[in-house]
Amino acid sequence: MKKIMNKPKDFVQETLEGIQFAYSDKLKFLDKDRRILVSAFPEKKGKVGIVTAGGSGHLPVFLGYVGKGMLDACVVGNVFASPSASKMAEAIRACDFGAGVLCLYGNYGGDHLNFSMAMEDVAFDEIDTIAIQVKDDVASSADPEKRRGVAGMVFAFKIAGAAAERMYSLTEVAAVTQKALDSIRSIGFALSPCILPEVGTPGFTIPEGKMELGMGIHGEPGISVIDQMDADTLAGTLLQKLLEDMPLQAGDTAAVMVNGLGATSLEELFILYRAVHRRLEDLGVSVYMPHIGEFATSMEMAGASLTLMKLDEELKGLMAAEAVTPFYTAANK
Repeated sequence: MKKIMNKPKDFVQETLEGIQFAYSDKLKFLDKDRRILVSAFPEKKGKVGIVTAGGSGHLPVFLGYVGKGMLDACVVGNVFASPSASKMAEAIRACDFGAGVLCLYGNYGGDHLNFSMAMEDVAFDEIDTIAIQVKDDVASSADPEKRRGVAGMVFAFKIAGAAAERMYSLTEVAAVTQKALDSIRSIGFALSPCILPEVGTPGFTIPEGKMELGMGIHGEPGISVIDQMDADTLAGTLLQKLLEDMPLQAGDTAAVMVNGLGATSLEELFILYRAVHRRLEDLGVSVYMPHIGEFATSMEMAGASLTLMKLDEELKGLMAAEAVTPFYTAANK
């Protein structure tokens, strides 16, 4: 294992401290344990709070999107592990600005269980909450309700945060976020494994010359192990899987994200995006605000994911709204 770190047990804590030192104008710790990061921007009375949570190892997800116009707080767990319900409850309380709190997180058992307990806890304080789970990974299940949440959650954070900034009510923020999620699909592939710091060895192997289509961001099994293919063929394969699940027609507009999983160069991501853009162009689909880079990673896993979000005028406006966070900036268009 070759990693830049001190003791493996301190990996998460020292990561969080480094991020807070670097972005103290945007983030601050809420708790002594330094597992709850909240926005350092001025509180907006009467605004819906947006809270997420999840395990470490996926930067910029989750905490990288706390700031203005996106998330108000993020609770951080150990690498690939859910944080506690008590920490989630603290974050919800801190983000109740008088209009309730949307709990927006990936569809994983630990996160769902702990958020459910946290929401029950804060109900005693008469804090209104609504939970929405991100379920965008088409490779993880044929049943949309059982799908994992992957890179598409970044688009969901953007839509929810922008709606809250516009002073939508809690039910309105939840409704438009769910509308966005109903139009978001993702699929990924892995070329190499990642190593958890406290384990020290790869969690799986991929033979030379092979790739795993549909692998999850924690190393969950994908659809199949296939021969490695060139970028144009790969783009067509990924896009076909998404369009089979969410067809797009000539005249439609979509946001596109090509997301690196941690060890894939930007050059490779742009080559992949080039092929995706051309294929969508051939279909008569317009691309709006393409996102190419690392938005939701899996430590040093090599590979990428493709996300599409079909847009209407409301979603386009929310996507273009101002956002300022450590790892994401958007200016009003």
